[in-house]
Amino acid sequence: MDTSRVTQKGQVTIPAAVRRKLGLRTGDRVAFVQDGDRVLVQAVEQNVSAAFGLVKTRRSASLAGMDRAIRKRAGRTWLSDGFSRIAERRRASGS
Repeated sequence: MDTSRVTQKGQVTIPAAVRRKLGLRTGDRVAFVQDGDRVLVQAVEQNVSAAFGLVKTRRSASLAGMDRAIRKRAGRTWLSDGFSRIAERRRASGS
């Protein structure tokens, strides 16, 4: 059995073997569930929406700005390429 001391702030260190077993990493959340005279520690599932807003940026990007960056990186867009193919087909068919 692993043990840990309670600090003056009420904190405990979860032993490494328990963290590994629960798949816990730094910053993960745990729940304490009372079961009679025992307390169970459970990992709290993280989902993508829980992470929304955690990363702060110095500036925001508009959709148009993101599209420009994608076009610049890709060299062309599939959309403009698709329109070019349609125009070529129309010219070839005489429409």
